[in-house]
Amino acid sequence: MKARVTIMLKDGVLDPQGEAIRHALSGLGHKGVDAVRQGKVIELDLSATDKAEAEAEVARMCETLLANTVIEKYTVEIA
Repeated sequence: MKARVTIMLKDGVLDPQGEAIRHALSGLGHKGVDAVRQGKVIELDLSATDKAEAEAEVARMCETLLANTVIEKYTVEIA
């Protein structure tokens, strides 16, 4: 089973890297980009066979290590 975790800064949290990307895009001539939020994607290969158990385990991983839940939100996709 595979899991994909997408981690993004929560709304309202300053994203200086996203702003730097937006500025660089503008400097390269890409107009019309009003805002950029950057994040990260983590892919996991799991030995679990039950989708609900896998999702719960990955959520625990996010809560304890993968995401800083004070300033980040995450979504989990199991395939």
